[in-house]
Amino acid sequence: MDPRKVIVCRCEDVTLADVYEAIEKGYRDVESIKRYLRIGMGPCGGTHCIPIITRVLARRLGKKPEELFVPKHRPPLLPVPFKLFLVSGDKE
Repeated sequence: MDPRKVIVCRCEDVTLADVYEAIEKGYRDVESIKRYLRIGMGPCGGTHCIPIITRVLARRLGKKPEELFVPKHRPPLLPVPFKLFLVSGDKE
């Protein structure tokens, strides 16, 4: 299995090789890997990739996945009006 061809996060196009590289660079928790590689920030919100990253990191660190802190889904605290997302020139 070539880690460069194994897609871990389809939304952000992150491969297993990218995750291995992040761990080698010193990212040792799911939250920091998430921020570094943007894993979990696509449309799926990490429903598929966060569990995979957790297992990969646990295996690399010699821990159980349950021992690792897994970030929670954080929706906006307040509702955001849709018009704030419009690019200038777009119609409402």
